[in-house]
Amino acid sequence: MTDLALAATAPEAGPRARHRTVGVDIGGVMVGGGAPIVVQSMTNTDTADIAATVAQVAALARAGSELVRITVDRDEAAAAVPHVRERLDRIGVHVPLVGDFHYIGHKLLADHPACAEALAKYRINPGNVGFKDKKDRQFTQIVEMAIRHGKAVRIGANWGSLDQELLTHLMDINAASATPLDARAVTREAMVQSALLSAARAEEIGLAKNKIVLSAKVSGVQDLIAVYREVARRSDYAIHLGLTEAGMGSKGIVASSAALGVLLQEGIGDTIRFSLTPEPGGDRTVEVKTAQELLQTMGFRAFVPLVAACPGCGRTTSTVFQELARDIQSWISTSMPEWKTRYPGVEMLNVAVMGCIVNGPGESKHADIGISLPGTGEAPTAPVFVDGKKVATLRGAGIAAEFKDMVSVYVERRYGASSRAAE
Repeated sequence: MTDLALAATAPEAGPRARHRTVGVDIGGVMVGGGAPIVVQSMTNTDTADIAATVAQVAALARAGSELVRITVDRDEAAAAVPHVRERLDRIGVHVPLVGDFHYIGHKLLADHPACAEALAKYRINPGNVGFKDKKDRQFTQIVEMAIRHGKAVRIGANWGSLDQELLTHLMDINAASATPLDARAVTREAMVQSALLSAARAEEIGLAKNKIVLSAKVSGVQDLIAVYREVARRSDYAIHLGLTEAGMGSKGIVASSAALGVLLQEGIGDTIRFSLTPEPGGDRTVEVKTAQELLQTMGFRAFVPLVAACPGCGRTTSTVFQELARDIQSWISTSMPEWKTRYPGVEMLNVAVMGCIVNGPGESKHADIGISLPGTGEAPTAPVFVDGKKVATLRGAGIAAEFKDMVSVYVERRYGASSRAAE
């Protein structure tokens, strides 16, 4: 069979069909049920510090976080939640807030009804919602509170705080088996069962399936993939994906991208978070931007125009193309708040900034608008391509400004009011 015939018979490229899950409305944001995959994040402020929490929630929301989780760990934090919600609404930030509850969530929700009402979703961990005889009672109280206030619940099993009674029970069964599994496999099964049994119990109490989101977060990439595959295979609950304790910098980004990318490609996942450790005093919004970049790179959603740029080589010893690529990327990011209001669909724009004649003209032709800068020893000219056709050649010190002007004209022509009127 020829290469062409092989290509014609190969499976269609692209992600698999989404795993069918029940949709959950979280403060007006739909998760699951075929809705676009939602990006979420979490603050690292003391929630009792209302001003700091409002500032960080607003920054995360403006960066593109569609849900923001906040810690509710004590009375002062619970008392602050309605004030955080009120201030956010006052400044026009209406992102739904998710309360993160551990150990005493049942008491905080009962003692602070305004907090229970202000939150769009409660996040609880079956492993630390209560222990021994208190466990079922306290879990029930939280679920009943969610029912009373019409809120969704994320049941989030976690590798670091797994239900020890369940794990011990499964370990005992495994030890008595004729073909015992290794301890890691049993722990993964305990993760799956913890999430699914807790969800089933929540439904028995009266919480509707369309109010339940499941997560089962571990810190190992292969473990995470295995656990979520089983959760998806055994249920149709909406699923939140995240690699817990992913780490700092490139390690955290690579690990999260590897794990979530595999699952998303398999159609698993309705909402995601990159749990990145920020540098001291670092920008918390990095986790939002990296999650968006993963979804956009994989073709699931579009958030900002893509700027393709070559990595550079010995043919591009000049830094001109690097500087222009950085300049264009920064300019587009700065322009996006205004562009989003004026140019619907502009996030689909694809721009190329290339560094020499090897791949530059070809890559530029594939972009909506692209420029191929001269490499070392090449003629000092920069052809510009629009929709695959060469339209201009730029020269001299004003290349960056001229190219940005051309991008602006292209955006107006393609996404502006006159373009929409002509459709």
